[in-house]
Amino acid sequence: MHRLSFPSVQRFAPVAPVILRLVVGSVMALHGWQKLTEMGPAMFGEGMVAELGIPAPVLVGWAITLVELIGGSFLVLGFLTRISAVAVTVVLLGATILVKPDLGLIAPMGSMLPGAELDLSLIAGALGVLFLGPGRPSLDHTLGIETGTPDAVRDDEPAAREPARV
Repeated sequence: MHRLSFPSVQRFAPVAPVILRLVVGSVMALHGWQKLTEMGPAMFGEGMVAELGIPAPVLVGWAITLVELIGGSFLVLGFLTRISAVAVTVVLLGATILVKPDLGLIAPMGSMLPGAELDLSLIAGALGVLFLGPGRPSLDHTLGIETGTPDAVRDDEPAAREPARV
């Protein structure tokens, strides 16, 4: 019996964290930019955040906006990547736990907000970046913040160069 594998795709594994951080970072930065420019963080806080009963809603509105905008931008750049991935994950977990229970995994047609599927997908991507690191190219590598590659994709291991035979 042959194992299902794609050895020719394996050489692209180091690109995975770059793709993850570009997608998650772009989506998060755009959400932060939208909050900043369309309604303002204070209005976001006084509206949606206050409706959730969260204390200091204006401060929390600003914090969410800045984490989304700056954290997302840092992910795109690969700067302070792991810290940014944690910050983004915390904001997304808050949204999933506090906002999405009434909407469900997939929001009903006509809903103003997406269901939890968007947040959960972004959390998965952010956690992937957290565990894998920024990949190359990234400012973290350029500045010496990250120096290695994930163990799963290191070139010096025989498993990374040649697929196992069963």
